[in-house]
Amino acid sequence: MENTEGYRCDDFVVNDTKLGLVQKVREHLQNLENSAFTADRHRKRKLLENSTLNSKLLKVNGSTTAICATGLRNLGNTCFMNAILQSLSNIEQFCCYFKELPAVELRNGKTAGRRTYHTRSQGDNNVSLVEEFRKTLCALWQGSQTAFSPESLFYVVWKIMPNFRGYQQQDAHEFMRYLLDHLHLELQGGFNGVSRSAILQENSTLSASNKCCINGASTVVTAIFGGILQNEVNCLICGTESRKFDPFLDLSLDIPSQFRSKRSKNQENGPVCSLRDCLRSFTDLEELDETELYMCHKCKKKQKSTKKFWIQKLPKVLCLHLKRFHWTAYLRNKVDTYVEFPLRGLDMKCYLLEPENSGPESCLYDLAAVVVHHGSGVGSGHYTAYATHEGRWFHFNDSTVTLTDEETVVKAKAYILFYVEHQAKAGSDKL
Repeated sequence: MENTEGYRCDDFVVNDTKLGLVQKVREHLQNLENSAFTADRHRKRKLLENSTLNSKLLKVNGSTTAICATGLRNLGNTCFMNAILQSLSNIEQFCCYFKELPAVELRNGKTAGRRTYHTRSQGDNNVSLVEEFRKTLCALWQGSQTAFSPESLFYVVWKIMPNFRGYQQQDAHEFMRYLLDHLHLELQGGFNGVSRSAILQENSTLSASNKCCINGASTVVTAIFGGILQNEVNCLICGTESRKFDPFLDLSLDIPSQFRSKRSKNQENGPVCSLRDCLRSFTDLEELDETELYMCHKCKKKQKSTKKFWIQKLPKVLCLHLKRFHWTAYLRNKVDTYVEFPLRGLDMKCYLLEPENSGPESCLYDLAAVVVHHGSGVGSGHYTAYATHEGRWFHFNDSTVTLTDEETVVKAKAYILFYVEHQAKAGSDKL
């Protein structure tokens, strides 16, 4: 055969029975692989079956209220996608933009529907990530179903993001970056004859003072998640300083090496690692090693140098990724260190290039969602998410959604943290 490349038919195949037996086998195998985590999972399911949560009702302060939250079905190791989708669905400004977009009928007639998304002969013109993302967000928080199956969205992911084809476990952070990048690219195109960037410009709250454009025109992705870093490099031989500005959608932070042996908050071998420690490690002045020599334009050769990051512009939503996976000679190991993080009032002022130009409240952030990886390796394990909605915290574990509390959230070993700009309430005390 001339073409030996995998996935030649370009199809997403769902050859399950009506009773979903194949899916049940997948779930069982995943549960075996993650036995430590699933013991707790089964216990919670038993509790759900015997409580009013199963009928989507909760007892809050003695009164019964609807839970409204909708879970996402696991299509076969797709918890990495579900955790990111649930997190993004609870970032109000971002989510509302997509939910308010007009619906698009991609095709009419007999071929409308699922086949549109995975038939090669129809080409990629009929694939819309934005549309399927919009539909998925609209299905969440309606409270009309126990779980939503994001099959159509996953078809599009397979079509336009070949890295995520197959049923193996994927990295949630990598998926989030691909998703945001592709949403950004598609949003720059036309939408029912109207430029989506034009729609964005009509929304003054999103376009105001937004100078962060990644790969072209601004979109809701860059308006919400976009910030700007200043990368400052100094030659240690002649003192020449070089500055450049880099747009970012998230910041990837190392867990400092002195904390990497600490696995729990209560371990007594030294102080607990905090998010501030990780941010300080990211922004502190560091000397570049021999493999990263800087090409000094004054010396006309590569020289030893120092590097420092400043934040030139903070985003509306600050996404922080903790680098828990590191390559050794042959393996990718996980750093299982507990990192302490604030639920409210994360102050970013000390990392700003020009803090004097920022207001007292503009640098404060409150946590909106956190993605957690359970297990030991990036190619295995399980992802869940915690997110806050209308003042209550929820735990999103694929199809299962449970009400939780702040004490549980702060104990989580965070992998990705989503912080939103603090909204000061009139007459409220400062944090």
